Amino acid sequence: MDLGLQGRVYVVTGASKGLGRASATALAADGARLVICSRDRDALAKLAQELGGSEQTMAVPGDLSDPETAGQLVAAAMGRWDRVDGALISTGGPKPGPMSAITDDDWRASFESVFLGPLRLANAVVASMGEEGGSIAFVLSSSVKQPVEGLATSNGVRPGLAMAAKTMADELGPRNIRVNSLLPGRLDTDRVRELDAAQGNAEKARRGLESKIALRRYGQPEEFGKVAAFVLSPAASYITGSAIAVDGGMIRSL
Repeated sequence: MDLGLQGRVYVVTGASKGLGRASATALAADGARLVICSRDRDALAKLAQELGGSEQTMAVPGDLSDPETAGQLVAAAMGRWDRVDGALISTGGPKPGPMSAITDDDWRASFESVFLGPLRLANAVVASMGEEGGSIAFVLSSSVKQPVEGLATSNGVRPGLAMAAKTMADELGPRNIRVNSLLPGRLDTDRVRELDAAQGNAEKARRGLESKIALRRYGQPEEFGKVAAFVLSPAASYITGSAIAVDGGMIRSL
C-alpha cells in the first residue's frame, strides 16, 4: 500500500529510541523527509545516517520542555525543504510513582514536558503548514482511557492532552489539518522494561501483564511505528479527532 509519504516532511520527537524511533523509521521507509529530535545527540546523529543521511533526515537535538525547541524544529524543516506536513510528537514518560509520592515540582515538570511542550510544537507546526493541510499525531498512553498503576503523573496529565488534541481536531478540520492521539499499551521499549523491573521481578511482572492483554504478548515498537506512519499519511485522510489504541487489546473500555 502506497501511503503517499514520498517527499512529505515530518517532525518526529523522542526519535532516538522506542516508539519515536520506530515511527521515524517507518516514515522514512515510505519516502518521508524528517527532522528528528531527542536529547541524546549521539544516538540522534546515528539514526539520521541510518535514515538516508542529510538528503532525507536532519537531526536537531533538543528538549520539548525548552520553549525554544519547537521553533527550532520547524525552522529546520522550512529551511531545508520549505514545507512541513506534520509531526509525530512523542516525549519520555513522566516520573513514575503513586499520587502520594508526587511533589508539586514533579507535577510542574511533567506538565512542561508531557503537556505544554507537545502542544507548543503542534502549534508551531500548524502555523507553518500550507493550504494542503497535514497531520499531527500525539503519542500518549493507555492512561488516557484507564489509569495505570504506579504512574500517577501520566494518569493525570495525558488525558488532558488527549482532550486538547480532540479540540485541535475540531478547530483545524476546516483547514484539512488532522489531529489524532495514539495510545500505546504494553510495548517492548526501554521505558516499559524499566517499569517492569521496578516491580522487583521483571519477568513475573511481564507475564502477569501479558495475561491481561488479548493477544497475550507485549507489542514491538515496529508494530506501533507502522500505525503511526499510516495515521500521519494521506492514506488516513478521513481520520481525525481519534484516540487510537495500539495495545493488543489491553484497554478494557471501548
